[in-house]
Amino acid sequence: MLSLFISLYMLVVGIISPTTDDAKKTNKDRQEIVWDVPTTKKVVALTFDDGPDVIYTPKILAILKEHNAKATFFVVGFRAEKYPDIVKRQAQEGHELANHTYEHLDFRGKSERTIVREIKKTENILYKLTGKRPTLFRPPLGYYNRNVINAARNEGYTVVMWSGQQDTYDWKNPGTKRIVRRVVHHIQPGQIILFHDHGSGSRHQTVQALKEILPILKEKGYTFVTVSELLKLHPNYRDLNL
Repeated sequence: MLSLFISLYMLVVGIISPTTDDAKKTNKDRQEIVWDVPTTKKVVALTFDDGPDVIYTPKILAILKEHNAKATFFVVGFRAEKYPDIVKRQAQEGHELANHTYEHLDFRGKSERTIVREIKKTENILYKLTGKRPTLFRPPLGYYNRNVINAARNEGYTVVMWSGQQDTYDWKNPGTKRIVRRVVHHIQPGQIILFHDHGSGSRHQTVQALKEILPILKEKGYTFVTVSELLKLHPNYRDLNL
């Protein structure tokens, strides 16, 4: 009975998944994804998913500018179409734009063809807006299987997730203090930190947490770079599809 309860709990919180796709995941799949970069240099990558957002993305950009910090925004294509001026501002201010698909679909059970279509549609939008094609891809919901990896890599993308202890869960609105504490307590060189600049509900806590996190980490000697800049420190950089 206890083992059944534990399994059900793990299923609910997302530690395990009931799908056949997930059961087929291998260590090789995981090794083809970037989660962090082994380095002793005090650099980290701030990443933001699901935007742009007309309210919160500009606020985040202002905070980043204040602290001379660069970030990587994993952009949803239809939102980029809706707010092209924000995308252009992100690029002009030196931030990296990466691919987070067009519709933010759950890829469970989706064909490789569907995944490629989602990737290409957003790629073309970002190229039209900025003159530069993205090279990094993060699947919606952080879900991956062989189809997702193959689709991305065959299109020339490096699949990037986030460091295990640096999912801020800001989309749940856990409280500004919890977001700050999670990032600061677990910070290590070479990490990729996950935030969201859009999503259901308010991203006010994300904005407030950033105001606290950036000066604390700067005081600890950290600098903030794009994911592509961070990847240049990776020992297997030449094999990362960049």
